[in-house]
Amino acid sequence: MNSSPSGRPSAVVAELGPTNTGKTYRAIERMLEHETGIIGLPLRLLAREVYDRVTAKVGEGRVALMTGEEKRIPPRPDYWICTVEAMPTDRQVDFLAVDEIQLAAHRERGHVFTDRLLHARGLKETWFLGADTMRPMVQALIPHVSLKRATRLSQLRYAGRRSLKSLPPRSAVVAFSADRVYELAEALRRLRGGVAVVLGALSPRTRNAQVAMYQAGEVQYLVATDAIGMGLNLDLNHVAFATLSKYDGAEQRDLFPDELAQIAGRAGRHLNDGSFGALNTLPELPPRMVSAIESHRFPAVRSLIWRNSALDFASPEALLDSLSRAPRHHGFVRVERADDFDALKGLSLVPAIRDLTHDRASVELLWQVCQIPDFRKGLFGQHVALLRETFLQLTAGDGRLDPLWLGRQVSPLDDASGDIHTLMDRLAAIRIWTYISHRPGWLHDAEEWQERTRRIEDALGDALHERLVERFVQQAARRSARRFVRTPARPQVGSDSPFAKLGLLLAEVPGAEGGALTEEQFVQRVVDATHDAFEVDAAGRISFESQPLARLVRGKDRRSPQLALAEPEVWTGGARQRLERRLVALARDLVTEAMGGFPAEALTGAGQSAVTRGLAYRLAEGLGVIAQGEAREQWRLLDAESQERLRTLGVREGQRFLWVADALAPQAMERRCMLTALFQQGPPPQGIPREPVVDVAALGGRNARAFGYELMGPVALRIDIVERLGESLRHPQGAQQARALMQQLRLEGGARAQVLRSLGGPAAGAVSKKRRRRRGKTPSAASSHGPQPHPGPRRSGAGEGGAQGEG
Repeated sequence: MNSSPSGRPSAVVAELGPTNTGKTYRAIERMLEHETGIIGLPLRLLAREVYDRVTAKVGEGRVALMTGEEKRIPPRPDYWICTVEAMPTDRQVDFLAVDEIQLAAHRERGHVFTDRLLHARGLKETWFLGADTMRPMVQALIPHVSLKRATRLSQLRYAGRRSLKSLPPRSAVVAFSADRVYELAEALRRLRGGVAVVLGALSPRTRNAQVAMYQAGEVQYLVATDAIGMGLNLDLNHVAFATLSKYDGAEQRDLFPDELAQIAGRAGRHLNDGSFGALNTLPELPPRMVSAIESHRFPAVRSLIWRNSALDFASPEALLDSLSRAPRHHGFVRVERADDFDALKGLSLVPAIRDLTHDRASVELLWQVCQIPDFRKGLFGQHVALLRETFLQLTAGDGRLDPLWLGRQVSPLDDASGDIHTLMDRLAAIRIWTYISHRPGWLHDAEEWQERTRRIEDALGDALHERLVERFVQQAARRSARRFVRTPARPQVGSDSPFAKLGLLLAEVPGAEGGALTEEQFVQRVVDATHDAFEVDAAGRISFESQPLARLVRGKDRRSPQLALAEPEVWTGGARQRLERRLVALARDLVTEAMGGFPAEALTGAGQSAVTRGLAYRLAEGLGVIAQGEAREQWRLLDAESQERLRTLGVREGQRFLWVADALAPQAMERRCMLTALFQQGPPPQGIPREPVVDVAALGGRNARAFGYELMGPVALRIDIVERLGESLRHPQGAQQARALMQQLRLEGGARAQVLRSLGGPAAGAVSKKRRRRRGKTPSAASSHGPQPHPGPRRSGAGEGGAQGEG
């Protein structure tokens, strides 16, 4: 995927060990120490969780999310959070990581993980994370790899068999089919009053709502499939297996000990010990298996699933032959079956398709169509028929799918009525069209179709979450809240119920059917909203769709404002957590805006030189601006390459300051002013940051530089104006420019003289001499250089627009 531009291999690290060792967390932290990075994750649910975590650290403007069905790509992302299949293989980044690399032995998906293990590399550093069973294969395939063993942070102990009734709080019950999950959830609801449900087939929206409900303590029990085994962070104390076998796509088989350990290891987080066991409907686990799970010792993986990546697109037959090629390495096993291969084999026999696949481009297109996932997992022949029609449309007419045909496929899915199973079937079907909509070359108005399919998936996800809550949670306040906000009528103002406040907040916001939004719908709109959808005023108050949500409050420094929801008692625990997560990411974006987009975190990482880290830290601390006295020595210690890299990031070296160019733009100055005023816990000085020059008295003794100004005698000038004046006075012909700028600023008399003197005596003298030669030695000209004080600069409102435009 990527290689070092110098030809030297990048550093490759394999951190292998059991669950709850912090591997993924460390990889994320390491990625953020680099300027750019990609991390590939095994589940789109986990990708969304990591995306949420990273955006809370660096803001959404720097992070892209890329899965088969969901793409959130800002204009210039530094970090890419992806599913392993969706990793952009043509993008060069400094750091690259692949999680759960032991899935290279998975019967169906393994070939993708094997390909990443062989070919995916960061320019500077590459990490592979996974089970310790991969150690021999990783070492054999990457001889120069640095192997690290990750140690579990807490103990995992076998707790024997238990009945559903005797399960301790914060337990998860694991089954391997949706029907069994629902059966167990219903039983737990009757016994314990409520349960959350997590299945891999849920949409991220539904899964996030269910997990948030559990994490907030609104329910104490969770029933899930093995979807929780792939790194999802849950506060679990105990994992109970309801069955020890699963259908793996080919046969019903017993789970291997390492597969059980992967799931059982979700119990216990960080330093808190966890336990695992089985329900009393199963026999006791064999002592040898228990010992292996507790000690995390399993047989090593000896073979990986492989598929040839050097494909021949000369014809469908040539493509099938190249896909069927046997591996040359003794540790590889050719993938036995895959949906895309089976679809290609079936479609290549259709005469109409054979007639159309006569060149490389058409065969490549056929292969792309065959890779459309079959999320419905029903009759495979139906899926192949859909692929056939899709390909025939893409090779006819204008090479786009017929909008009327698309509408006929999508419209029946736009229906949020029905029971849990009906909604899950529709969710699976709409995921196919969401995937297709993200192939922009295939559709007219691709963005419109992306929006439509996502809206349908969101509506189905909301409805599914609501059905799950209605069925598996004994309602108290949560049910009254949902019923209340769905009611179109405006609630009574005098009600003391916190849910009445929620109703007042949402009653004017129409839902999908014209009524008020539910809590989940409103929260999801906030979570999905782009940065521009929020309004943030000068006092740090945050609103969304004219509804007040929160305010920023003083943190440990200007770059770390804290968040306070406007009415925290209005929201249920899960909703409150999700709102806070999204708004924390917004706050990070606001800080980045104040710094002019300067990637401070990436430049203060361990991979940078001490001088670069120090300078980047100072720039971040100064929100993109530091005095030359603090920066000059460090700047000189940088080598030419490092200086040039900083210049490409917008860093400018001025006469008095080192600054990031965009940090002095009007929008950035507004953010700087807000953050500084929040930290100082007082309103900003009058006129700042709109006025390019303000009286010293307006500062009230506060630090002018903190607001982006510099003291110059009786006035404070905005730093961009200071640098423009200083730059003019450095050149012999710059006096006229300086004089013109002074006139725009309406600086006259003693104020002008003191500003010029502060910027450098000789230059100020040169200006005064030119004026004397032109005007003669008049008393007024002579007095302008006298030492007498001046009450302040004389300027009018008309001067503000000119100076602001210049600044």
